[in-house]
Amino acid sequence: MEFTVGQIAEVLQGSVEGDATQPVNRLAKIEEARAGSLSFLSNLKYEHFLYTTQATVVIVSRTLELKKPVSAALIRVDDPYTSFTALLEFYQQASRTGKRGVEEPAYMAASASIGGNHYRGAFSYIGENCEIGADVVIFPHVFIGDRVKIGDGTIVYAGAKIYAETVIGQRCTVHAGAVIGSDGFGFAPQPDGSYRTIPQIGNVVLEDNVSIGANATIDCATLGSTIIREGAKIDNLVQLAHNVEVGRHTVIASQTGVSGSTKIGDFCVLAGQVGMAGHLTLANRTTVTAQSGVGKSIKQEGVLLQGSPAFGLRDSLRANAIFRHLPELERRLRLLEQQAQPPEKP
Repeated sequence: MEFTVGQIAEVLQGSVEGDATQPVNRLAKIEEARAGSLSFLSNLKYEHFLYTTQATVVIVSRTLELKKPVSAALIRVDDPYTSFTALLEFYQQASRTGKRGVEEPAYMAASASIGGNHYRGAFSYIGENCEIGADVVIFPHVFIGDRVKIGDGTIVYAGAKIYAETVIGQRCTVHAGAVIGSDGFGFAPQPDGSYRTIPQIGNVVLEDNVSIGANATIDCATLGSTIIREGAKIDNLVQLAHNVEVGRHTVIASQTGVSGSTKIGDFCVLAGQVGMAGHLTLANRTTVTAQSGVGKSIKQEGVLLQGSPAFGLRDSLRANAIFRHLPELERRLRLLEQQAQPPEKP
């Protein structure tokens, strides 16, 4: 696909400095770009590349003051990072419009329905009584169980598995290999030491604009629903257990595990390899740093947590600083103890 600098500026509602008629046909990093490329500058650490880049056009802030002449055209916007993200979304939408129709073999039950302008890839399966909206893209080898509902504009990538009764909203993305609606980890211990499976008869609900990463797993509820609220973004290899609730626009990074019935608030951030115990509540706008373990509920909003067990960042940093000096502190303590001992009587 090819657009002019002026057309891109119109999409981003930005202003052009330079030749607006130049063609652009690719996106690239500012340090790697060549003629015909569009790039962006958000982090001023990379500003020096602006003066040497071969890109045809660069998206920059309206407030950026140039230190040297630039050869590239500039599109000035309020927030370059957000504008570039919007452009990627536009590019993705435009590039996937060619995926339409049905590839054979593909199966859809006679009782299922699907809206117009959709795509179903080869070897995809849609079960009984499913309700699938318009503009939905279903890649090859996707399994969609019985009575699943999927909203308009959602994309399900190759090999994803969506169990029965799952509800997925509009404009969601489910990446390759994700499993949505698998059984929660529910087993009742028996007197003889064995375990009896507790039937998991709930479902999973993804609200609008949710993204689920590759090979992520979201368990169905024992009763009721496991719920991922509007705009939440779940990274690859994340495990969300039964009856978990994830708040609006919360982001959860790779290899995080959240135990059953835990409720995570809106606008939270869980970094990589975070572990959360079950039946907890995490207040809105809580941030948990990487490899932290959360073992108790957090009721105050806006808290930054670190460590395992996790606690306030400032206290955690102080504790880590002391921990590094423990051998020296122990040596000094022993020396003080020796000095404090009364002299032996002659």
